[in-house]
Amino acid sequence: MISRKRLLAFAIVLLIVTGAAVGQDADAGAIGTGTTGTTIADLEAPGEQALRIPFVNLEIREPENNSEVALSLQLLLLLGVLSLAPSFIIIMTSFLRIAIVFDFIKRALSLQQVPPNQVLMGIALFLTVFIMWPTGTAIYENAFVPFSEGEIGIEEAYREFEAPMRLFMYRQMEHTPDSIRLFMKMGGYPAPETFADVPTQVLIPAFILHELTVAFKIGILLFIPFIIIDMVVASTLMSMGMIMLPPIMISLPFKLILFVLVDGWHLITQQLVASFGVF
Repeated sequence: MISRKRLLAFAIVLLIVTGAAVGQDADAGAIGTGTTGTTIADLEAPGEQALRIPFVNLEIREPENNSEVALSLQLLLLLGVLSLAPSFIIIMTSFLRIAIVFDFIKRALSLQQVPPNQVLMGIALFLTVFIMWPTGTAIYENAFVPFSEGEIGIEEAYREFEAPMRLFMYRQMEHTPDSIRLFMKMGGYPAPETFADVPTQVLIPAFILHELTVAFKIGILLFIPFIIIDMVVASTLMSMGMIMLPPIMISLPFKLILFVLVDGWHLITQQLVASFGVF
């Protein structure tokens, strides 16, 4: 009996709510089609029309001519270049050398978690921006601004973009062009007489190989003083018979003390920036 009363009460409430909703719809229809000529569109706020999201139609169909095929290929190529942009920043700028040297510092100090890799990569990124600023300024003034104002075409803008980057990469290998000779020989290219005769497809891998070599040389020099500390601590513990004690637990504080006393971060940053010869 109680359940029937509950069902009857629920049915009455549902009928009341439904009637109220129907009444609201009827009132809204009267507003939209009344004799006064007022419509729902007239009741919208003035700025509401601008807030509507437009419909975007992406159509896939057969190309009508070769120009449409070329445009589609250019779009795919542009998307591919944008996806590879972070790789270009790493391999064609000073970021590669700086990141490798910072990793060597962390390993030489026997540090596991401090500083985090994100912090080191952030420092390397901002140092790269600082070092590459003159090159970026030249690209902006000679390539981007004239192209955006319609003074030059896309081909000339690409040449103006390529020239400062080629100059930066070549300056790093100016005194040690062994990497350029290696790739010119492997590619079967004739011996270049000037810098302009070196193709870009040869200059980029030669620059990457050169940066790896320089970074590893710097890393070896950084390791030497800390290896000496490890050897002294290990031999001392062996002579004292403390074989079970890990030498790294004793040598780590001495490494940090030495690094702080010589102002290691300042010296490394100064020498890294000076090694590029930009300023």
